[in-house]
Amino acid sequence: MTKDIIFKVADFVAEITLNRPQKHNAMTPEMAAALQDFCAKVDNDDSIRVVLLKGAGERAFCSGSDLNSLAEYPSAWKFRNRVIYEAAIRNIKKPVIAALKGWVLGGGCEMALACDIRVAGRSAKFGCPEVTRGWVGGGGASQMLPRLIGYGQAMRLLLTGEPIGADEAFRLGLIDILVEDMDVESTAMALCGKIAGYSPVAVESVKACVRMSLSAPLDAGLRYENEMNTLCFAAGDHMEGIRAFREGRAAEFKR
Repeated sequence: MTKDIIFKVADFVAEITLNRPQKHNAMTPEMAAALQDFCAKVDNDDSIRVVLLKGAGERAFCSGSDLNSLAEYPSAWKFRNRVIYEAAIRNIKKPVIAALKGWVLGGGCEMALACDIRVAGRSAKFGCPEVTRGWVGGGGASQMLPRLIGYGQAMRLLLTGEPIGADEAFRLGLIDILVEDMDVESTAMALCGKIAGYSPVAVESVKACVRMSLSAPLDAGLRYENEMNTLCFAAGDHMEGIRAFREGRAAEFKR
């Protein structure tokens, strides 16, 4: 297991840290494999309710795939069957909060897009430079950016490869919460803690419903939402919510 990914769990929150700051946390195949394993662990561990994803150091969240590693694939077929680390993040069933500082580029930007809520500091710079190197990103930017910021702005970022600053990213809707750099991790962790205090069944159902809305027609999405609502009632956590309301206290979900 590589030391370039740090994984720890406390108070229902899993922290995943990209730990290669000397290389702007650029992803290697070994890091991708480790990240995939940790993401699978998240979904199979009931002591985890929320995930915080961050990069070590102050200069970068992640600058994408290590270009030297990309040059080492022996064939296009081997590259096709690589571990797609952005997908590992996107496929987590539990909420994932990104804490972003410094460079958020290429696959790093795609990992951020795969998260559910993005908290960024004012030093953050976002870009999709793949076109300048001769390829299109394979981790989701062309699919997620138009859904977040619209077709024209997505095309501007993807076709020029030019980065934008945190203020512009916030204005466009690429990031959700903008704070000073010193407050990024504490803000993201506070958000994780808040969400972790809710029913895990309800929280995962919310994520499943909203993700369904990205690909399903409205009538199918509405039916799916009602089924997930029924699942929440079947799980029984709603009774604690009702009791807490009647007793004038915060709900405590033990599951």
